[in-house]
Formats: sequence, C-alpha cells, structure tokens
Amino acid sequence: MNKIAKVNKFKLMASCLLCLTLLAGTYVPVHAQSESDIAVLDRSAKAFASVVKKAGPAVVHVAVEKEKATNRRSQDPFELFNDPFFERFFGPQFRQHRKNPQQKKRSYKQKAAGSGFIIGSDGYILTNNHVVADADAITVRLADKREFKATVIGTDPQSDVALIKIKAKDLPVIPLGNSDALEVGEWVIAIGNPFELNQTVTVGVVSAKGRNRMGITDYENFIQTDAAINPGNSGGPLLNIHGEVIGMNTAIFSRSGGYMGIGFAIPINMAKNIEQQLRKNGKVARGWLGVMIQDVNEDLANSFGGEVGGALISEVSDDSPAKKGGLKNGDIITGINGEKVSDVGDLRNKIAMTPPNTTLTLKVLRNGKSKELHVTIGEQPGDMSSFSQEGGKDGQMGSFGLSLQNLTEELAEQFGYKKDQGVLIVDVEDNSPASELGLRSGMLVEEVNRVRVHTLDDLRKAIKESRNKRQVLLRVRSGKHSQYVVLQSE
Repeated sequence: MNKIAKVNKFKLMASCLLCLTLLAGTYVPVHAQSESDIAVLDRSAKAFASVVKKAGPAVVHVAVEKEKATNRRSQDPFELFNDPFFERFFGPQFRQHRKNPQQKKRSYKQKAAGSGFIIGSDGYILTNNHVVADADAITVRLADKREFKATVIGTDPQSDVALIKIKAKDLPVIPLGNSDALEVGEWVIAIGNPFELNQTVTVGVVSAKGRNRMGITDYENFIQTDAAINPGNSGGPLLNIHGEVIGMNTAIFSRSGGYMGIGFAIPINMAKNIEQQLRKNGKVARGWLGVMIQDVNEDLANSFGGEVGGALISEVSDDSPAKKGGLKNGDIITGINGEKVSDVGDLRNKIAMTPPNTTLTLKVLRNGKSKELHVTIGEQPGDMSSFSQEGGKDGQMGSFGLSLQNLTEELAEQFGYKKDQGVLIVDVEDNSPASELGLRSGMLVEEVNRVRVHTLDDLRKAIKESRNKRQVLLRVRSGKHSQYVVLQSE
C-alpha cells in the first residue's frame, strides 16, 4: 500500500471514531424514547382525571315531570257501530250514538331529564331553561345518589338559562371561570348525564367562539366544541383544564339526533350575568337601544364609506335611547366602550347584557367619518315583537324571507334613490324564496301585484287585497335597473 493510501485510510478511521464518539453522547435507546412519551401522556391523563375528580361531585342529574292533558274517546262497546259502514246496512238509528260520542279528558305524566351544576354550597344550581320549563316537579340527584326536590328561582328563555335551588347545605361547588379569556384550540371537558348515564365525561377542544344566528335562542354567543354532547347533557358544565366552568352545554348540531362533533355551550360570563339577576329579581332586565340594525356587507361598506363589519342603523325609533343619544339612520356602530362591534349579533348581545340606565360610549361611522356618542341605555320593552314591527320589519313579507322598511331621506341619499320612491329591502333571509331569486338588501320594491307602492302601508294594503297570499308579483329596482319577480312562500 502506498503512502497516500495509508494516509487516506487513517483519515477515514479517524472520522469514524469521531462520529461514534459524538453519537455516544446523544444516542437514546428506542425504549427510552417510548417511556418518555408515555410519561408525558400519563401526566396529561392524570391532569384530566384530577379535574373530573374535583368537579364531578358538583354535577347533578335533573329529572322533571310535566303533566299533559289529552282528549281520548271513552271505551264504549258500541263504538264500533259508529262506522258509516254499519249505518249503510242497519239504518240511521246508529247516527245518534255517533253524533254525541262521549269525550273524557285524561292526563299523563311526561318525564325528561338533563344536567346541572352546583354554584352555591347552599343549594343554588345552574341549568338550561329548556330542561325545567313548565315542569310540575323537579328532582335533583347528586353524585352521591342523594335526591332533593328543587324549586325554580328564575328562568330566562331568551338565553336558555335557569336557576334552581334545593334545600341542602355544605354542597360541593364548581368554580366559575372567565369565558372571555378562552381561546380556540384549548382543551375542554364536558360532564353530564346523556341518556340517563350519570357522570359521563367527554373531552375535546374549543372549535370556535361567538357562534350566533343558530336559531337556538334569542341571544346567542355560543362556544362551539367537539367534546361529545348528547341529549341529557343539557345544562351540564363545560370545563377548562383548570377545572373552572367556562360554559353551559346547551345544544348539538345533528342530523340524526346524536353526536356529530358539533356542540354548543353558553359562555359562563353570559350565564353569570343572568344568574345574578335571577337570584336577585327572579327575572332578567335587558338593555335596549331602540334601533333597527343590519350587517354591513361589502356593498353596504362601499356605499357608506366604511369597512365590512359593525352594525348599520337602518331606522331609529322615536323616543328611544338611540334617538336621545343622537344616533341617526345610516350610522354604523363599530365599537362600544373601546371594544369592537363585529356584527349585528355582537351588538345585540352587548346591548342586552348592559344594565338599564348605563351610559355607553359608542364609536360611530357617519358619512365616512368616525365620531363618538354617549348613549344612556334603556330597559328592553316587554313586547319586543310588536315593537320590531313598528320599527320597520314587515310581517306581511316574512314568509317570503324579506324584511322591509320605509325609505328615509338619509337612506335614499345613500342608495341613490328618491324619498318615498319605494320600500327598501333591509334584510333577506338565507335559503328563502327571496334569496333564491337573487333579492338582496339595498334593493327597492316599487310595485306589488302591479300596484305602485311608496310606503310600508301601501305595501301592506296591496298584499291584503291580493287573492293569493302565498304568491306576490314585485317590481324591484337595483340602481338604475328594475325587474319583475314572482315570490312564492314556502
């Protein structure tokens, strides 16, 4: 072997020895890696188990009974002869019995069940309104199998929150957390009694926040989770990894009636606000602004010189807090007390959760310029449905998916119309007859069944005189162009 070859062989051996030396310091056997991973999983599992162990005793089973009345025909041996078949063969003497069939009112007990969680050691329990609504008897069973009769302290159907109480002392309590601090992707734990299977635990993550317009309650700001929630979980707690309640399990999205990976929980901050009012007054007093509002899409944003987002005021009610505070048609509310307003649902929730007589600072976009207004919130009227109709949503067109209002000077100027030129479309319901024909907010209804209309009163009169209430012919204008469309209600 020549001298050069010996040198190269020596270098190669030195390199191999160096590599082995370096690897010796970092090499970890495969079994050691597995043990390390298992230890991490073990700590996670024990962390979940610890949360459940502490929270479980405060989760309760809520059983309800409701008495239902029904009319049933009394059992009569001659009932069979009431059939016209026998009259045909045996004569009209059988009519008398059939004319006056004896009716006997009977009743039966309907049973249902849900979940709840103890928030006061003296027996206060939070659950869903739909669990205890119209109940004649409520029985609460604790985790230790003790049972108590419960009384309803107060319910709020608009948010689906209810507060009930049992006569007991020194009960285990679950701490309430801060749902505003919750972030999408965090671990959550649901405990409840689905299908009468008490103390069932499921684990998942926060899939989304601020879900609204689900059609579940009037005021929605749901936490969406993929933790399994099934019938019977309603009213149970949704916990974070610290064992704090951050939501109340309320509903599921399902095509089969069972779990499909989408559950909804009421944020505990909303539930706490309502619970405090129910405990103090037995009812909830909500804030009221007194405006008709709609979302700001791209077209509206361009028309009003703003950006997508916020809530556009389409009408301000007379003698309302909004009117007194200086709000006008065409204003876009973009913030409240320094917090951003994202859409109509966000504004409704913020105003509703504000105690009456509270003064708020509203950030408003008016004619493309931002300004601040100070508005003192009033108390929501008892009959909001009739008020909404006065505010411009017209029930005559609701079956077609349209919400309409009179065309004011401000709105006419914004959309390029003339005052009283027609009736403005302010909202089109998704998947409605109107949306399928391409109608959208900002369009103008000028004719109804070939009758010229200038106001909502004109429109109502034209529809009232129509022979077919389930079908209507409209002439609709969008900018300089108009077209006829035929709407048929579902």
